[in-house]
Amino acid sequence: MSSRRNPHDARPPNRSEPTLGDLDQVEGKPRASAADGLPRVTVERRRARGIRTAASRGRRGWLLPILILLVVALGAALWLSQNRLRGMLPRTDLNSVLAQAQQALDAGHLDGEDGTSARELFQQVAASEPDNDRARDGLRQVGQAELSQADAALQAGRLDEATQRATVARELLGGGRDVDRLDMLIRQAQAGQMHTGDLVDQAKQALAQGKLDGADGAGALYQRVLRTDPDNAVAAHGLDQVANALAVQAHDALEAGDLAKADPLVLQIAALRPNNGSLPALRALQAQRRQQQDGAVKDAIAQGREALRDGRIAGSGDDTALAHFRAALALDPDSEEAKAGLGDVAQALTVQANAAMDDGDRAQAAKLLGQANALAPKSADLAAARARLQSKPPASKPPADEPAETVHAADEAPVVAAALSPQQSAAVAQLVQRAQQATASGNIMMPPGDSAYDLYRSALAIDGNDVLARQGLQALPGRVEQLFKQALAAGQLKQAGDMLANLGELAPGDPAQLGLSNQLASAWVDRAQQQLDGGDRIGAGQSLARARKLAPNHPRVTELAARLQGNP
Repeated sequence: MSSRRNPHDARPPNRSEPTLGDLDQVEGKPRASAADGLPRVTVERRRARGIRTAASRGRRGWLLPILILLVVALGAALWLSQNRLRGMLPRTDLNSVLAQAQQALDAGHLDGEDGTSARELFQQVAASEPDNDRARDGLRQVGQAELSQADAALQAGRLDEATQRATVARELLGGGRDVDRLDMLIRQAQAGQMHTGDLVDQAKQALAQGKLDGADGAGALYQRVLRTDPDNAVAAHGLDQVANALAVQAHDALEAGDLAKADPLVLQIAALRPNNGSLPALRALQAQRRQQQDGAVKDAIAQGREALRDGRIAGSGDDTALAHFRAALALDPDSEEAKAGLGDVAQALTVQANAAMDDGDRAQAAKLLGQANALAPKSADLAAARARLQSKPPASKPPADEPAETVHAADEAPVVAAALSPQQSAAVAQLVQRAQQATASGNIMMPPGDSAYDLYRSALAIDGNDVLARQGLQALPGRVEQLFKQALAAGQLKQAGDMLANLGELAPGDPAQLGLSNQLASAWVDRAQQQLDGGDRIGAGQSLARARKLAPNHPRVTELAARLQGNP
């Protein structure tokens, strides 16, 4: 057997086991003896109870502040959520008003004075409950709707309605960028309306004075009013009056055979009032007169060409080229063929003058150049011939029966000395250089005094035999034609027209001018087409008139004129 002992069975020496002792003694009964060996304990009941009460109070002391905080927090939560809680309460009357307000808003009944508009109903709820979110949002929606309808009224030209609705929108929305923008547009439209009234008054005054056409004429002024206010009855009636007055003028011009005056009047009537009742009769009479005129002009031009070929250039009588071409221009002042015929006459007279100078007949040359100058005063060939005439003639003996003084007396200017001084030579060189620079810059005929034409002539006035000056002057028509083509390609039609006019002055009778005129006329027709497509009937009529002046028989001119006049 093992000698180890169970620790549970072992008891240390001198140890006393604990016992409950006498229970009676616990209840306060005196113990008879202390035989149990435990020390005697005296219990004081009242003191122990006091100790327990203080401990209980210590444990309950922290509960009261917590309860107070909970009560405060609950009250605050109820106060902050009063609107939500109020909405949870059954408020049948306010909900009904809000529903009616929303229906009025959806129906577009935004404002009024009978208590049924959306604004009035939402404001009724807001008056009862200033913090009602549905009412405030509803009023904001009414303001946005008023702003939208104000903008629509402005676009339709109803300025009074637009102003009223914009005012309501500002009251409900409290202003804002959109409201400010609309107010600005309304003010601009009101200013334009006042301007329209001024235009109507100006148009009435112009009509009373008989001032019908032009940018400040009654027709243009009434049209400006109608572009701003298409429904202006006063302007529409005034435009009818203008068209009727123009129709009277066009009829009188046609009866007199003056197509140059009648044609633009008919075009203007068609541009102002395409459905004017007098247009069909005017067009019929216009076609009749044009047919008669065209025949007479063609006959006169043909006779002028024949006389030119036969050498009957100028002089007394009605059977010269000069007389026939002038007759053609009297019938049609815009006839380019007749103008070219006069240029041919001037050129022929210049050729005869040069021949006379070659023969030594300076008097005859001066006479011929004077006649040419009346027809084409800025002809380059004419200027060169006159410079030659003013220079010292070659040494020759005058006729036996005529002294030399007589020849010189017939010249237009005194004969230039044979030898130039160094100062004169330097002046000629400087003038030629400036003329060349002006030519390169395109200053052909303008400005006066500093144009290439004037500078070359000034050089020739000093030395009529200067080769560079004479060649430069006679080369100007070619430079002008080059500038014409450049302007035409760039769409600068007015500048191209100026170059064509310069060419007509510098080289009258040049056959190339007819083709250039047709090109420019076609370009003006293109512009008129664009203007007509864009709704600018007046501008289209003016562009077409320019084209007709350049090429009256151009097929595109006739076609667009028919369209502008309303014909199919």
